[in-house]
Amino acid sequence: MFKSKYIIILFSSTLIFTLACNEDETPIDPVVIDETPFIIAHGSLPKPYLPEDNPLTEQGVQLGRMLFYETMLSKDNTQACATCHVQSDGFSDSTRFSIGVEMLPGKRQAMPVFNLAWHSNQFFWDGRSNLLRDQSLKPIQDPLEMNETLDNVVAKLSASQMYQDQFTRAFGSPEVNEEKMSLAMEQFMLSIVSNNSKYDQYLTGEVQLSESEERGRLLFEAEYNPFFPESSGADCAHCHGGSNFENDQYMNNGLDTDAMMTDIGREEVTKDASDRGKFKVPSLRNVAVTGPYMHDGRFQTLEEVIDHYNEGIQESSTADQTVLNTKDTGLLLTEEDKVDLINFLKTLTDNTFLNEASYKTPF
Repeated sequence: MFKSKYIIILFSSTLIFTLACNEDETPIDPVVIDETPFIIAHGSLPKPYLPEDNPLTEQGVQLGRMLFYETMLSKDNTQACATCHVQSDGFSDSTRFSIGVEMLPGKRQAMPVFNLAWHSNQFFWDGRSNLLRDQSLKPIQDPLEMNETLDNVVAKLSASQMYQDQFTRAFGSPEVNEEKMSLAMEQFMLSIVSNNSKYDQYLTGEVQLSESEERGRLLFEAEYNPFFPESSGADCAHCHGGSNFENDQYMNNGLDTDAMMTDIGREEVTKDASDRGKFKVPSLRNVAVTGPYMHDGRFQTLEEVIDHYNEGIQESSTADQTVLNTKDTGLLLTEEDKVDLINFLKTLTDNTFLNEASYKTPF
Protein backbone atom coordinates (compact mmCIF):
# COMPACT_ATOMS: atom_id res chain seq x y z
CA MET A 1 0.00 0.00 0.00
CA PHE A 2 2.83 2.44 0.88
CA LYS A 3 4.64 1.55 -2.30
CA SER A 4 1.57 2.30 -4.43
CA LYS A 5 1.04 5.68 -2.79
CA TYR A 6 4.73 6.52 -3.45
CA ILE A 7 4.39 5.73 -7.10
CA ILE A 8 1.24 7.86 -7.39
CA ILE A 9 2.86 10.80 -5.59
CA LEU A 10 6.02 10.54 -7.73
CA PHE A 11 3.97 10.38 -10.94
CA SER A 12 1.85 13.36 -9.85
CA SER A 13 4.95 15.40 -8.99
CA THR A 14 6.53 14.61 -12.34
CA LEU A 15 3.33 15.52 -14.19
CA ILE A 16 3.03 18.84 -12.32
CA PHE A 17 6.71 19.67 -13.11
CA THR A 18 6.25 18.80 -16.77
CA LEU A 19 3.09 20.85 -17.10
CA ALA A 20 4.76 23.78 -15.37
CA CYS A 21 7.64 23.65 -17.87
CA ASN A 22 5.27 23.41 -20.82
CA GLU A 23 3.41 26.56 -19.77
CA ASP A 24 6.27 28.45 -21.43
CA GLU A 25 8.64 26.24 -23.41
CA THR A 26 10.46 22.98 -22.86
CA PRO A 27 13.99 23.83 -21.64
CA ILE A 28 16.80 23.04 -24.11
CA ASP A 29 20.53 22.93 -23.58
CA PRO A 30 22.05 26.30 -24.43
CA VAL A 31 24.52 26.44 -27.33
CA VAL A 32 27.57 28.29 -26.09
CA ILE A 33 30.84 29.42 -27.60
CA ASP A 34 33.74 27.02 -27.12
CA GLU A 35 37.20 28.55 -27.57
CA THR A 36 39.18 25.42 -26.73
CA PRO A 37 42.43 25.79 -28.72
CA PHE A 38 43.04 23.26 -31.48
CA ILE A 39 46.60 21.96 -31.23
CA ILE A 40 48.32 20.89 -34.46
CA ALA A 41 50.40 17.79 -33.81
CA HIS A 42 53.19 18.63 -36.26
CA GLY A 43 55.64 15.97 -35.10
CA SER A 44 59.03 16.36 -36.78
CA LEU A 45 57.80 19.21 -39.00
CA PRO A 46 58.87 22.71 -37.92
CA LYS A 47 56.51 25.07 -36.15
CA PRO A 48 53.69 25.92 -38.60
CA TYR A 49 52.68 29.34 -39.88
CA LEU A 50 49.36 30.10 -38.16
CA PRO A 51 47.39 33.36 -38.52
CA GLU A 52 47.35 35.43 -35.34
CA ASP A 53 43.96 36.90 -36.24
CA ASN A 54 42.33 33.49 -36.68
CA PRO A 55 43.46 31.19 -33.86
CA LEU A 56 42.44 27.59 -34.37
CA THR A 57 39.78 26.27 -31.98
CA GLU A 58 38.15 22.86 -31.72
CA GLN A 59 34.76 24.23 -32.73
CA GLY A 60 36.16 26.48 -35.45
CA VAL A 61 37.96 23.54 -37.06
CA GLN A 62 34.80 21.44 -36.77
CA LEU A 63 32.73 24.13 -38.48
CA GLY A 64 35.32 24.35 -41.26
CA ARG A 65 35.21 20.58 -41.64
CA MET A 66 31.42 20.70 -41.98
CA LEU A 67 31.66 23.42 -44.63
CA PHE A 68 34.40 21.54 -46.51
CA TYR A 69 31.99 18.64 -46.98
CA GLU A 70 28.84 20.77 -47.39
CA THR A 71 27.15 20.50 -50.80
CA MET A 72 25.00 23.58 -50.09
CA LEU A 73 28.06 25.61 -51.10
CA SER A 74 27.30 24.77 -54.74
CA LYS A 75 24.58 26.09 -57.04
CA ASP A 76 22.64 22.82 -57.29
CA ASN A 77 23.58 21.43 -53.86
CA THR A 78 25.53 18.53 -55.37
CA GLN A 79 29.18 19.49 -54.91
CA ALA A 80 31.42 20.32 -51.97
CA CYS A 81 35.08 21.20 -51.62
CA ALA A 82 35.63 17.51 -50.85
CA THR A 83 34.19 16.55 -54.26
CA CYS A 84 37.41 17.69 -55.93
CA HIS A 85 39.70 17.25 -52.92
CA VAL A 86 39.32 13.60 -51.95
CA GLN A 87 41.11 12.34 -48.85
CA SER A 88 42.11 8.99 -50.35
CA ASP A 89 43.74 10.93 -53.21
CA GLY A 90 45.72 13.13 -50.82
CA PHE A 91 42.87 15.67 -50.89
CA SER A 92 43.43 16.16 -54.62
CA ASP A 93 41.48 15.02 -57.68
CA SER A 94 42.32 11.88 -59.65
CA THR A 95 40.90 13.43 -62.84
CA ARG A 96 42.96 15.80 -64.95
CA PHE A 97 40.40 18.63 -64.69
CA SER A 98 37.57 18.61 -62.17
CA ILE A 99 34.04 18.84 -63.56
CA GLY A 100 31.87 21.60 -62.04
CA VAL A 101 28.12 21.81 -61.47
CA GLU A 102 27.54 23.01 -65.05
CA MET A 103 29.46 19.95 -66.32
CA LEU A 104 32.32 22.16 -67.47
CA PRO A 105 35.95 21.20 -66.84
CA GLY A 106 38.27 23.38 -64.82
CA LYS A 107 41.42 24.92 -66.30
CA ARG A 108 44.01 23.40 -63.94
CA GLN A 109 44.53 20.23 -61.93
CA ALA A 110 43.16 20.41 -58.37
CA MET A 111 46.04 20.96 -55.93
CA PRO A 112 46.38 18.70 -52.85
CA VAL A 113 45.11 20.10 -49.55
CA PHE A 114 47.49 19.23 -46.72
CA ASN A 115 50.33 20.86 -44.78
CA LEU A 116 49.05 24.27 -45.88
CA ALA A 117 50.18 25.61 -42.52
CA TRP A 118 53.71 25.37 -43.90
CA HIS A 119 53.01 27.38 -47.07
CA SER A 120 54.05 31.02 -46.90
CA ASN A 121 53.71 32.11 -50.52
CA GLN A 122 50.00 32.38 -51.30
CA PHE A 123 47.63 29.75 -52.69
CA PHE A 124 46.46 28.27 -56.00
CA TRP A 125 48.89 27.31 -58.75
CA ASP A 126 49.36 30.99 -59.61
CA GLY A 127 49.22 32.38 -56.05
CA ARG A 128 46.23 34.60 -56.68
CA SER A 129 45.00 34.25 -53.08
CA ASN A 130 47.20 35.79 -50.45
CA LEU A 131 45.55 33.96 -47.54
CA LEU A 132 43.94 30.55 -47.25
CA ARG A 133 40.69 32.18 -46.13
CA ASP A 134 40.60 34.05 -49.46
CA GLN A 135 41.25 30.86 -51.40
CA SER A 136 38.41 29.05 -49.62
CA LEU A 137 35.68 31.25 -51.13
CA LYS A 138 36.83 31.37 -54.75
CA PRO A 139 35.76 27.87 -55.88
CA ILE A 140 32.25 28.61 -54.61
CA GLN A 141 31.95 31.57 -56.98
CA ASP A 142 33.89 30.13 -59.93
CA PRO A 143 31.47 29.40 -62.84
CA LEU A 144 33.59 26.36 -63.76
CA GLU A 145 33.34 24.95 -60.26
CA MET A 146 30.47 25.44 -57.77
CA ASN A 147 29.02 28.44 -59.62
CA GLU A 148 27.15 29.83 -56.62
CA THR A 149 26.92 33.28 -55.00
CA LEU A 150 28.07 33.87 -51.46
CA ASP A 151 24.73 35.53 -50.67
CA ASN A 152 22.89 32.35 -51.64
CA VAL A 153 25.23 30.18 -49.60
CA VAL A 154 24.77 32.40 -46.55
CA ALA A 155 20.98 32.17 -46.97
CA LYS A 156 21.04 28.38 -47.26
CA LEU A 157 23.27 27.91 -44.23
CA SER A 158 21.30 30.47 -42.20
CA ALA A 159 18.15 28.38 -42.65
CA SER A 160 19.82 25.43 -40.93
CA GLN A 161 19.54 25.21 -37.14
CA MET A 162 22.54 22.88 -37.15
CA TYR A 163 24.70 25.57 -38.73
CA GLN A 164 23.32 28.35 -36.53
CA ASP A 165 24.32 26.27 -33.51
CA GLN A 166 27.79 25.51 -34.88
CA PHE A 167 28.48 29.13 -35.83
CA THR A 168 27.54 30.03 -32.24
CA ARG A 169 29.94 27.46 -30.82
CA ALA A 170 32.74 28.63 -33.10
CA PHE A 171 32.20 32.40 -33.19
CA GLY A 172 29.77 33.30 -30.41
CA SER A 173 26.67 34.12 -32.47
CA PRO A 174 24.38 32.25 -34.89
CA GLU A 175 24.91 34.79 -37.65
CA VAL A 176 26.25 33.22 -40.83
CA ASN A 177 28.40 35.39 -43.07
CA GLU A 178 31.15 34.92 -45.63
CA GLU A 179 33.91 36.12 -43.29
CA LYS A 180 33.09 33.50 -40.66
CA MET A 181 32.78 30.85 -43.38
CA SER A 182 36.22 31.68 -44.74
CA LEU A 183 37.84 31.75 -41.30
CA ALA A 184 36.36 28.37 -40.39
CA MET A 185 37.43 26.73 -43.65
CA GLU A 186 40.89 28.21 -43.20
CA GLN A 187 41.05 26.65 -39.74
CA PHE A 188 40.07 23.20 -40.99
CA MET A 189 42.47 23.22 -43.93
CA LEU A 190 45.31 24.38 -41.68
CA SER A 191 44.55 21.44 -39.40
CA ILE A 192 45.14 18.85 -42.16
CA VAL A 193 48.64 17.49 -41.56
CA SER A 194 50.69 14.76 -43.24
CA ASN A 195 53.81 13.81 -41.26
CA ASN A 196 53.80 10.05 -40.72
CA SER A 197 55.01 8.52 -43.97
CA LYS A 198 57.49 5.68 -44.11
CA TYR A 199 60.14 8.33 -44.76
CA ASP A 200 59.18 10.15 -41.55
CA GLN A 201 59.39 6.86 -39.67
CA TYR A 202 62.80 6.27 -41.25
CA LEU A 203 63.99 9.64 -39.94
CA THR A 204 62.96 8.71 -36.41
CA GLY A 205 64.59 5.28 -36.64
CA GLU A 206 61.34 3.33 -36.55
CA VAL A 207 61.86 1.63 -39.92
CA GLN A 208 64.60 1.10 -42.46
CA LEU A 209 64.40 1.87 -46.14
CA SER A 210 64.87 -0.97 -48.60
CA GLU A 211 68.01 -1.03 -50.72
CA SER A 212 66.09 0.38 -53.69
CA GLU A 213 64.38 3.08 -51.59
CA GLU A 214 67.69 4.15 -50.07
CA ARG A 215 69.33 4.35 -53.46
CA GLY A 216 66.37 6.41 -54.66
CA ARG A 217 66.77 8.74 -51.67
CA LEU A 218 70.40 9.35 -52.57
CA LEU A 219 69.46 10.03 -56.20
CA PHE A 220 66.72 12.41 -55.05
CA GLU A 221 69.16 14.45 -52.96
CA ALA A 222 72.24 14.32 -55.21
CA GLU A 223 72.88 17.13 -57.70
CA TYR A 224 73.10 16.66 -61.44
CA ASN A 225 76.74 16.41 -62.50
CA PRO A 226 77.43 15.70 -66.21
CA PHE A 227 81.19 15.59 -65.58
CA PHE A 228 80.88 12.63 -63.20
CA PRO A 229 77.96 10.57 -64.54
CA GLU A 230 78.46 7.77 -62.01
CA SER A 231 77.73 10.12 -59.11
CA SER A 232 75.23 12.38 -60.88
CA GLY A 233 71.83 12.57 -59.21
CA ALA A 234 68.25 13.47 -60.09
CA ASP A 235 68.60 16.88 -58.39
CA CYS A 236 64.99 16.77 -57.09
CA ALA A 237 65.82 18.52 -53.81
CA HIS A 238 66.68 21.69 -55.72
CA CYS A 239 62.94 22.40 -55.94
CA HIS A 240 61.47 19.85 -53.55
CA GLY A 241 63.66 20.19 -50.49
CA GLY A 242 63.08 20.61 -46.79
CA SER A 243 60.71 18.80 -44.49
CA ASN A 244 57.68 19.54 -46.70
CA PHE A 245 59.43 18.69 -49.98
CA GLU A 246 58.80 22.08 -51.61
CA ASN A 247 60.50 25.46 -51.65
CA ASP A 248 57.72 28.08 -51.43
CA GLN A 249 58.60 29.38 -54.89
CA TYR A 250 56.99 29.73 -58.30
CA MET A 251 59.04 28.14 -61.05
CA ASN A 252 58.99 27.24 -64.73
CA ASN A 253 60.14 23.61 -64.92
CA GLY A 254 60.55 23.40 -68.68
CA LEU A 255 57.19 22.01 -69.73
CA ASP A 256 56.74 24.20 -72.82
CA THR A 257 58.59 26.50 -75.17
CA ASP A 258 57.39 30.12 -75.34
CA ALA A 259 55.48 29.31 -78.52
CA MET A 260 53.81 26.26 -76.99
CA MET A 261 52.78 27.94 -73.74
CA THR A 262 49.00 28.38 -73.39
CA ASP A 263 48.87 29.07 -69.63
CA ILE A 264 51.04 31.96 -68.45
CA GLY A 265 50.69 30.99 -64.79
CA ARG A 266 52.05 33.41 -62.21
CA GLU A 267 52.33 36.23 -64.78
CA GLU A 268 48.54 36.44 -64.84
CA VAL A 269 48.66 37.60 -61.21
CA THR A 270 51.83 39.70 -61.07
CA LYS A 271 51.65 41.11 -64.64
CA ASP A 272 55.41 40.57 -64.71
CA ALA A 273 56.68 38.92 -67.91
CA SER A 274 59.49 37.26 -65.94
CA ASP A 275 56.82 35.14 -64.20
CA ARG A 276 55.47 33.67 -67.45
CA GLY A 277 54.90 29.95 -67.20
CA LYS A 278 55.80 29.81 -63.51
CA PHE A 279 53.66 27.83 -61.10
CA LYS A 280 53.68 27.10 -57.41
CA VAL A 281 56.07 24.28 -56.54
CA PRO A 282 53.92 21.59 -54.87
CA SER A 283 54.94 19.32 -52.02
CA LEU A 284 56.00 15.83 -53.03
CA ARG A 285 54.52 14.30 -49.89
CA ASN A 286 51.92 11.70 -50.93
CA VAL A 287 52.95 12.24 -54.54
CA ALA A 288 52.26 8.60 -55.41
CA VAL A 289 48.52 9.13 -54.78
CA THR A 290 48.04 12.70 -56.03
CA GLY A 291 48.32 12.19 -59.79
CA PRO A 292 47.85 13.32 -62.48
CA TYR A 293 50.78 15.69 -62.32
CA MET A 294 51.73 19.28 -63.20
CA HIS A 295 49.41 22.29 -63.20
CA ASP A 296 47.55 20.90 -66.20
CA GLY A 297 47.65 17.23 -65.22
CA ARG A 298 49.45 16.32 -68.45
CA PHE A 299 51.36 13.42 -66.88
CA GLN A 300 49.38 10.45 -65.58
CA THR A 301 52.24 8.57 -63.90
CA LEU A 302 55.41 9.22 -61.95
CA GLU A 303 57.29 7.45 -64.73
CA GLU A 304 56.13 10.15 -67.17
CA VAL A 305 57.19 12.88 -64.74
CA ILE A 306 60.68 11.44 -64.41
CA ASP A 307 60.96 10.98 -68.17
CA HIS A 308 60.13 14.67 -68.59
CA TYR A 309 63.06 15.70 -66.39
CA ASN A 310 65.32 13.00 -67.80
CA GLU A 311 64.77 13.68 -71.48
CA GLY A 312 61.90 16.10 -72.15
CA ILE A 313 62.92 19.56 -70.93
CA GLN A 314 61.68 22.39 -73.17
CA GLU A 315 63.58 25.68 -73.33
CA SER A 316 61.73 28.94 -72.75
CA SER A 317 62.65 32.47 -71.69
CA THR A 318 61.62 31.94 -68.05
CA ALA A 319 62.60 28.29 -67.49
CA ASP A 320 64.64 27.71 -64.36
CA GLN A 321 68.35 27.68 -65.18
CA THR A 322 69.02 24.57 -63.10
CA VAL A 323 66.43 22.71 -65.17
CA LEU A 324 67.82 24.08 -68.42
CA ASN A 325 71.31 22.88 -67.49
CA THR A 326 70.11 19.32 -68.05
CA LYS A 327 68.48 19.92 -71.44
CA ASP A 328 71.28 18.61 -73.63
CA THR A 329 72.14 15.46 -71.69
CA GLY A 330 69.09 14.80 -69.58
CA LEU A 331 69.59 13.66 -65.98
CA LEU A 332 71.56 10.61 -67.12
CA LEU A 333 69.17 8.31 -65.23
CA THR A 334 69.18 4.60 -66.05
CA GLU A 335 66.05 2.44 -65.96
CA GLU A 336 67.18 1.12 -62.57
CA ASP A 337 67.65 4.70 -61.37
CA LYS A 338 64.06 5.53 -62.34
CA VAL A 339 62.69 2.51 -60.48
CA ASP A 340 64.69 3.34 -57.37
CA LEU A 341 63.66 6.99 -57.48
CA ILE A 342 59.98 6.08 -57.72
CA ASN A 343 60.34 3.60 -54.88
CA PHE A 344 61.72 6.38 -52.72
CA LEU A 345 58.90 8.74 -53.72
CA LYS A 346 56.43 6.09 -52.60
CA THR A 347 57.93 6.24 -49.09
CA LEU A 348 56.44 9.76 -48.86
CA THR A 349 52.91 8.28 -48.81
CA ASP A 350 51.31 8.83 -45.39
CA ASN A 351 48.63 6.19 -44.79
CA THR A 352 47.80 7.66 -41.39
CA PHE A 353 46.87 10.95 -43.06
CA LEU A 354 44.97 9.20 -45.86
CA ASN A 355 42.78 7.40 -43.32
CA GLU A 356 42.59 9.96 -40.49
CA ALA A 357 39.02 9.93 -39.14
CA SER A 358 39.05 13.60 -38.10
CA TYR A 359 39.53 14.62 -41.75
CA LYS A 360 36.61 12.59 -43.05
CA THR A 361 33.07 13.86 -43.55
CA PRO A 362 31.30 14.74 -40.29
CA PHE A 363 27.89 13.91 -41.76
